[in-house]
Amino acid sequence: MLTMIAAAQLPVLGALLAAGALSKVWTARGETEPGALSRLGPAVLVPDRWRAPAMLGCAAGEAALLAGLVLTGHPVFRWGTAAFFAVSTYVLWELRRRRPDVGCGCFGEVSAVPVGLRSLGRTMVLTAMAAGLIWTPPVPGWSLLSGMTWPQALAAAAGLLVLAALSPEIEETVARLRYRAPCEQRPLDPAPALNRLRTSTAWRAHEKLLSSTDPVDSWRELCWRFFVYEGRSRSGDPVDVVFAVYLSGRHPAVRVATVGFDGQPVEVAPLPESMPVSAGR
Repeated sequence: MLTMIAAAQLPVLGALLAAGALSKVWTARGETEPGALSRLGPAVLVPDRWRAPAMLGCAAGEAALLAGLVLTGHPVFRWGTAAFFAVSTYVLWELRRRRPDVGCGCFGEVSAVPVGLRSLGRTMVLTAMAAGLIWTPPVPGWSLLSGMTWPQALAAAAGLLVLAALSPEIEETVARLRYRAPCEQRPLDPAPALNRLRTSTAWRAHEKLLSSTDPVDSWRELCWRFFVYEGRSRSGDPVDVVFAVYLSGRHPAVRVATVGFDGQPVEVAPLPESMPVSAGR
C-alpha cells in the first residue's frame, strides 16, 4: 500500500518540476514584470549579472530531472530529485533568515510572496515524496502514467491537494487575475495592514516596548506597509520600533526592527538591505 502511494507521486513530482522549469525560463527571459529577479531568491543572493543565468541553470536542472524520471527508471534521477528538494528546503530556510523580504522564486515571478512556513513545508513534502520514490520499482514515469490505476490516481490527486494547500502562489495568482495588477501597483488601504499587524506575533512580542499604540509615521514601499512607533529598548534607551507588513496573501508576513536614534538597529535583526530604515522624520 505504501509503495503504491509512493509510486503514485512520480507524476506529481514531474508536474512540479515541469511547472518550475517553465516558469523560471519565462521569468529569466524578461517576459514578465521588469525587475522581477531583484525580488526572487535564490537569485537575489548572487550579483545582478548572474541572476538570470542562475535561474536558467536551476530550470535546466529541473528539466534534466524531469526527463530522467519520465523516460527512465534509473536510481540516479530519483536520488537526484530527492537531493534537489532537500537542498531547496535548506536554501529557502537560509533565504527566509537572510532576506525575508523576497520570494522563493520556485515558480518564477509569481513566487514573489516572502518565504514563509508554507513554502518551506511544500519543499519538505516534495523531499519526502522524492525520497519515497527511491524505494519503489525502477520503472519509467511514462509507463506508470499509461498504466495508472484508480487507487494510484487518487493517491496522486491527494498529493496535489496537499501541495496546493502549501502553495501561496495560488492566492497570489488569483489576486492578480482579480485585480489585473501586481501587488506593488494596487491601491491598498493601510487599515487592513494595521489590523494584521496588531494580531501578529511580532506585535505581541514587542508591544511592551511601545510608548504608544498609535504610529508616529507610516509609509508604503512596493508591497510592504511600514509603521513606526516610539518606544524604549529593554535597556531603557529611546528607540523607534519599525514594523513591516506584507500587503498580499491570506496570512501576510510581518517583520520588525528596533532602531536607535542614530539609525542603527538595536537588539533585534535589522530589516533587509533592500528596505533600509532611517529614524529621521
